[in-house]
Amino acid sequence: MKRVKVSNNVIRRLPRYLRKLDELSANGVSRISSFDLGQQLGLTPSQIRQDFSCFGEFGQQGYGYNVAALRSQIAVILGMDRGFSAILIGVGNIGRALMDNFCFSEWGFRLVSAFEIDPALIGTEFKGVPIRSMDELESYLAENPVDIAVLSVPKDAAVPVAERLTADGIRAIWNFTNVELTGPDSDVLVENIHFSDSLLSLSYFLSERRDEQAARDARAEKQH
Repeated sequence: MKRVKVSNNVIRRLPRYLRKLDELSANGVSRISSFDLGQQLGLTPSQIRQDFSCFGEFGQQGYGYNVAALRSQIAVILGMDRGFSAILIGVGNIGRALMDNFCFSEWGFRLVSAFEIDPALIGTEFKGVPIRSMDELESYLAENPVDIAVLSVPKDAAVPVAERLTADGIRAIWNFTNVELTGPDSDVLVENIHFSDSLLSLSYFLSERRDEQAARDARAEKQH
């Protein structure tokens, strides 16, 4: 497998391919063409072939793609075999929901600890993950190098907590605080998650569709 600099759009599509391949495998599909894969994902066959060509040649002419093999290769590209470790900062509503409903291990991550300021939660466990005091953060990270921090603290705590994390050696943050943490000169990788983004994108496309329908209706009415 070759690893080259690829566009962000290609990288964003890889998890979609992975989920679809998991679905196909669960349904007993062992082989699929770029045409059929594109049909199911709303992409063109050439787009799919272009995306995969960034990392090597995965299919065979006239045969298509082996679903299990392709899934395995994409998992490697996405780093799911690296055993990355993660900690959760903030066990409020979003943090607890993540621990309760998101299976980190399914995607190749080990959630090793959570950190909180609520005395009622400190010293307990949730889904097998120990919840520690934020006062222990620096000492814990000094003894336990961690790859990724999942940040789900209140908005006003986002920046100071992120600064603590980066000072302690964290180089990747999955950010659920609704505060943009990405800095132009920062060497810390930040994935800012805004739930409103998807909803507003949907709102845009819904508005566009309604405007197009209204324009068609207006033209039809003029013709009559």
